Amino acid sequence: MSVIKLHNSLGNKKELFIPIDEKHIRIYACGPTVYNYAHIGNARMAVVCDLLVRFMKHTYPKVTYVSNITDIDDKIIKVSLESNVPIKDLTGKYEKIYNDNMLELGVLKPDIQPRATEHIKEMIALIKELIIKKNAYIADNHVLFDVTTYENYGLLSGRNKEDQIAGSRVKVADYKKNANDFVLWKPSTSEQPGWDSPWGIGRPGWHIECSAMAEKTLSLPFDIHGGGLDLTFPHHENEIAQSCAAHDFKNPQEYAKYWIHNGFVTMDGEKMSKSLGNIFLVNDLLEQYPGETLRLSLLSSHYKQPLNWNTDIIEQAQKNLDRLYRVLKDNINIDIDKQAKPSEEVIKALSDDLNSSLAIYEINSLADNLSKCKSEEKSFFKGQLLACGKILGILQDCPNKWLKYGTTKNNIDSNLIEELLNKRKEARDNKNFTEADKVRDKLKEMGIEIEDTSDGTIWRSQN
Repeated sequence: MSVIKLHNSLGNKKELFIPIDEKHIRIYACGPTVYNYAHIGNARMAVVCDLLVRFMKHTYPKVTYVSNITDIDDKIIKVSLESNVPIKDLTGKYEKIYNDNMLELGVLKPDIQPRATEHIKEMIALIKELIIKKNAYIADNHVLFDVTTYENYGLLSGRNKEDQIAGSRVKVADYKKNANDFVLWKPSTSEQPGWDSPWGIGRPGWHIECSAMAEKTLSLPFDIHGGGLDLTFPHHENEIAQSCAAHDFKNPQEYAKYWIHNGFVTMDGEKMSKSLGNIFLVNDLLEQYPGETLRLSLLSSHYKQPLNWNTDIIEQAQKNLDRLYRVLKDNINIDIDKQAKPSEEVIKALSDDLNSSLAIYEINSLADNLSKCKSEEKSFFKGQLLACGKILGILQDCPNKWLKYGTTKNNIDSNLIEELLNKRKEARDNKNFTEADKVRDKLKEMGIEIEDTSDGTIWRSQN
């Protein structure tokens, strides 16, 4: 079994991954708040976690991956009221779009995808426990967590008290005991969705959702908690505090053992944000580029590093995939060695804190081996290449389909193309190479590229 090392945000260092139970790895990642389209920053988190899960499923016999849907939130309520669309319809629409978009990026649907609104009972029970243990208090119809009652608050993010206040989503209210106390339950007006509770009709705060859903679906402790760097504080810090306090855990690792956070996606060195107007929506990008191209772009640099998003990185990924698919096309009639496994080099790269850029380099080396090796070795190298591609979530398409053989871009009648190809074949059979070249030139003017193979002439739209 591979020796895996992961950079644990809890302690901020690379550590040997030692499973709680090597027969069953349990992973949780914070999913989307479904009120709008996902942007490429959201997609990076999903793709990174998907790579982690794929690699763990290759390494261990059983892996359970949970990633939630936040379908109750103040932003959702605001959009629902402004658009006059019922919350259930709004969240249902964007949940489906999110899952469809992620599937196009090769992100497998989580084994469990719990919705916040389906776990209100568990959240209320957790809040009750925190009140009993005097970690939470009631003020002005709110229930708040008292951060001074949890001694390890700030351990994950390494923030001091001033930084904690600055990073909080909640404005400092006069009913708080401490400025950085956070809301567990808040009252709802008649226009807002609400559930009955010991504290009146209301709804949960954001942070309590993941604590309740992670415990319900995975039990505690679980192996790995993932998410974007922006969630480290306050969301994950608060998640640790409330869960550990409720269960009398002294060490945050009694909740989740390893914490994985991917870096920001930037544009010209600046973090993407709506205020700067530099947000790229996945739904829009998928209209321009194949999902695998976007996925490889997101995996092109180490997950912990910032990723500067631009057309160059996308075009480079496209060229890389085109090259890999051409190698597969050249060997399309080669059977796959069923005994072939991912190469040791790729596994070694991923075992070192998911070094995806090195893994991609090694995959390109495998493609070179497949191109240059002896015929009796091709079955093995092709099997290795596809096995590695499966873990990375690439090379999942048919080479001819990816390279667009037999398809046109400009609604050109494929029957016309076939007629011209038959005319060219007839000219070649009659040794009339001048006429054959004229047909090739005509096809080229139409934007059609042809290739003569041992099985006949094939064609595709020019890139």
